[in-house]
Amino acid sequence: MTRHYIEGFLEMLLTERGAAENTLSGYRRDLNDFESFALRCGKNLSVVSSKDIQAYLKLLDDSGLKASTQARRLSAIRQLFSYLLGEDIRHDDPALNIDSPRAGRRLPKYLTEAEVDGLLAAAEGDTPEKRRLLSLLHLLYATGLRVTELVSLPFPALREQDRFLIVRGKGNKERLVPVNDTSKQALGRYLEVRDVFCPDGAHSKWLYPSRGGQGFLTRQRLGQLLKELAIEANIDSAKVSPHVLRHAFASHLLAHGADLRSLQKMLGHSDISTTQIYTHVLQERLKEIVTTHHPLA
Repeated sequence: MTRHYIEGFLEMLLTERGAAENTLSGYRRDLNDFESFALRCGKNLSVVSSKDIQAYLKLLDDSGLKASTQARRLSAIRQLFSYLLGEDIRHDDPALNIDSPRAGRRLPKYLTEAEVDGLLAAAEGDTPEKRRLLSLLHLLYATGLRVTELVSLPFPALREQDRFLIVRGKGNKERLVPVNDTSKQALGRYLEVRDVFCPDGAHSKWLYPSRGGQGFLTRQRLGQLLKELAIEANIDSAKVSPHVLRHAFASHLLAHGADLRSLQKMLGHSDISTTQIYTHVLQERLKEIVTTHHPLA
């Protein structure tokens, strides 16, 4: 068995690149699947060839897996073999010259400003649960945080005089994200009842504590709460998720005149090409406006 090769690679990602647990889980899942395929072919990771990798990609394609998912798995395989080459476990890289599956670039889903307003209105209430949900919704939409970044914020994340959140994102990199007064007010109202969510009334180091194993609200639970809120607001729940609110933050800021470089910093993108996808969102919206409202349309 060569499973220890994968674990060594994951250990490198953790210690040298500060990879998050969700990232490591994704790599482990993808690489274990490839290794299982190789073993079924009577080979292990120390001897698989380029043809074996191509056969694996063909199997994924024949099974109907999306091109983006195939590309993600190939990326994991490439990084693994680059690691094995660097560690002198292999003396060649079988993934080096394999082309990545081509996928059309999908535009991110986003909500309209009216739909976000509807969610915020539906989240209003004086129960501890409503106060918590409203603060989560405000911070998601006002800062564009990734869901894991949000639910794992430390306590206290923001003092009364602070204007910025210090967020620890992918690769353990820190960034400053501005927070508006409305979101700070919603957070303040939640903090008045935060102790309700602390396990057995004990102190918690998390802003959004939970009785779960992680000690803070899970991203899955937040996703469920948002879908329930969407139903309450008469919005298609399939359109609503924490990541869609991140997209809404970005596309609405851009539509109101924000520049790409500032948006890149707030979103925590390492490469501005990732941020540029939102220019396509804006172009699609402008095209829709012209098509719908122009006298000659």
